[in-house]
Amino acid sequence: MPDVRPGGPGTESRLGHTKPDARADLDGRARLVALDLDGTLLTYAGDLRPTVRDAVVAVREAGHHVVLATGRSLHGTRPVAEELGIDDGWLVCSNGSVTVRLDPRAPEGHLVDEVITFDPAPVLRLMAAEFPDAYFAVEEVGTGFRMNKLFPEGELTGDHEVVDLEDLTARHVTRLVVRSPGHTSQEFHDLVARLGLADVTYAIGWTAWMDVAPEGVTKASALERLRRQLGVAPERTVALGDGSNDVDMLRWAARGVAMGHAEIPVQEAADEVTGTVEDDGAVAVLQSLLD
Repeated sequence: MPDVRPGGPGTESRLGHTKPDARADLDGRARLVALDLDGTLLTYAGDLRPTVRDAVVAVREAGHHVVLATGRSLHGTRPVAEELGIDDGWLVCSNGSVTVRLDPRAPEGHLVDEVITFDPAPVLRLMAAEFPDAYFAVEEVGTGFRMNKLFPEGELTGDHEVVDLEDLTARHVTRLVVRSPGHTSQEFHDLVARLGLADVTYAIGWTAWMDVAPEGVTKASALERLRRQLGVAPERTVALGDGSNDVDMLRWAARGVAMGHAEIPVQEAADEVTGTVEDDGAVAVLQSLLD
């Protein structure tokens, strides 16, 4: 079994050794192309349009490392990878807390490469005191979530187990999800500023939804580790996203591209802005990598 260690400042959890990707041998020409899923490759309804799929396939066939980098859990990411025809390569899940190598030869079709965890108890108790009616869930890597009550259908994937709130703090986890339908995302931002949450990294969605991860862990931190492992030069990195959890990734990439519907702070973090998800804005960016 791979070793899992709690995350923290400067802490990595390396889970096993995997064979280097053959794309790293293309005379330094291979790019690392990090792609967000929801609102970027997938429409708001969760659909993957054929034009977007074909563009992703073409970039992979050109020899580039396409890395799906998402806030989704592993079990929520694998079906999208399958729809894209990706059965080998890398996935960055849970906003950087979980990195896996897809491998069709592996018993489960993937090898877990890195898991970084943290103690959810302090922030969970603070948030529960402020939002006593909120939904709270902690991720179980590869299987599902434990939660204090069932989330609305379709919002979380995998198996769901309802437990007491204190049970959610029983062990270190990769991610804590906080959902409070009665509050706005701005109220979440105001609360975080007032509480001064420490020792964690957080991302707030466009609804009253917050993902809490280990301190210093983001999509960008996981991608930088992969970049070094794959031997891709920093100037050969590309990232495409639309959410607040993509800001660090867009700043990390040599070419960071925000979707046209992204909020202004996300667009300002990028080097350029493409069309909206409804306009298949990802396609133009992906096709430009084929020149």
